[in-house]
Amino acid sequence: MPPSTDSFVRRVRSQLDQLSATERQLADFVLEFPGELASYAGNELAELAGVSPSTVSRFIRRIGYENYEEARRQVREEKQSGSPLFQNATQASRRGQLVATHFQQSQANLASTFERLDDRQMNEIVKAIIGAGQVLIFGSRSSHAFAQYLRWQIIQVVPRVTAIPGPGETLAEHLAGLGARDCVIVFGTRRQTRQMDTLLQAASRIGARIVYISDQASPDFAGATWSLQCDCRGPGLLDNHTAVMGVCDLLATMVIEAAGSAGRKRLAAIELGHEENGEF
Repeated sequence: MPPSTDSFVRRVRSQLDQLSATERQLADFVLEFPGELASYAGNELAELAGVSPSTVSRFIRRIGYENYEEARRQVREEKQSGSPLFQNATQASRRGQLVATHFQQSQANLASTFERLDDRQMNEIVKAIIGAGQVLIFGSRSSHAFAQYLRWQIIQVVPRVTAIPGPGETLAEHLAGLGARDCVIVFGTRRQTRQMDTLLQAASRIGARIVYISDQASPDFAGATWSLQCDCRGPGLLDNHTAVMGVCDLLATMVIEAAGSAGRKRLAAIELGHEENGEF
């Protein structure tokens, strides 16, 4: 019989009706904190859940694993996927030091990310953005907010900037007009949708310049013209995206400063429109 491809949580849920009372107690615990399985030995998990080690062994076999280590291995792999469900509760939270810990992690992520950046590379990216026929910015799920933010900032001086796909739109509607003079900025932080790969492959085939902004938990894209990796380690259930926003701010600031006379004229016209229309 081939090994199951079901996730750890799916395996547990599929057996809930078949479990004994003590096994159900263990199941309830691991469904609330599935990431704990990767952190503890079987006897430690038994103590945390208030059951016996033999209950843990029976439970693991019942949900389809040969042994505890096989289950731990799958949970570790699923933790790497970035699901908040599989992230451990932080020791800092238990100590009541969550604010300080988040601040320190944010500082560390910013420092390590910006140490990998250099002015030459960033200037090349800025030149590509300003000189592009159009700039397409993509990010799905949590990265959608980064795409919208960066577009909102640089459209003040670069007129043809679009965050894709918009509501009700498809990727194909934007890819149909993509050319080699265009610049595609892709936010590839982990747990993206399949649309990202479709866009990257299409942009690479066309020869468009690609700026790929990812985190260190995600694979790089070999076809990218420029790759920027951000540290996004979080002290709790979620990734910390402080460094991604820092890169967005750096890019936007450099684009605005490098846009020259045409950019300043566009920015002045926008500000005049704000004043005339009483928009603020």
